[in-house]
Amino acid sequence: MTRRRTIAIGDIHGCILALRALLARINPQPDDLLVFLGDYIDRGPDSRSVISELIELRRSGTCRVVTIMGNHEEMMLSAVPYFGQNDWHYWMDAGGKQTLASYDNEAENIPTDHLEFIFSCARYYETPTHLFTHGCYEPDLNMDEQSDYELRWVSLRERIPGRHRSGKQAILGHTSQKDGEVLDLGHLVCIDTFCYGGGWLTALEVHTQEVWQFDREGNPRV
Repeated sequence: MTRRRTIAIGDIHGCILALRALLARINPQPDDLLVFLGDYIDRGPDSRSVISELIELRRSGTCRVVTIMGNHEEMMLSAVPYFGQNDWHYWMDAGGKQTLASYDNEAENIPTDHLEFIFSCARYYETPTHLFTHGCYEPDLNMDEQSDYELRWVSLRERIPGRHRSGKQAILGHTSQKDGEVLDLGHLVCIDTFCYGGGWLTALEVHTQEVWQFDREGNPRV
């Protein structure tokens, strides 16, 4: 019998070659659950292709897929005219320029299904043994009581929370580990390993602790 896997994937930031190589290596099966922790866009070379890849993965039924919203997705939704907001310059300065370039430098070229995909991303996700979110959490609050700011914006450099009241291990992204190493504190694990900046895109099977890592060019870590 094929073992069901629960695999978390850290911040992609437009690194499509890393994502494609990682998915090929994982070879997800129908019973597998892939939980993407957010920050699919900005800073890296091809955010458009990353979103297209994730949309197709969800549509294909290859495996079960959960996509969580990161702070960069929140910035995009706050900036694009489709949602009637005007936080454009803030997004541009935070990596939106690279994302817009992947859409030929025209916001009007961002497909509606890409925006709807981002808008549909979850705030967090829980299994019986683990909780998944982009940024951080308040340990004494249930997950449905957490603020969007806490879940998407608070960095582990600001504070490291204690074990969540549920007793579940927390799997996080957002706080880039610039040495390329997974941060494992036992009660929480951070798998943003700075792919766009010269590190790795990391996937973690949360039960076995098996790790896969690829750089932005799609090369595996030896």
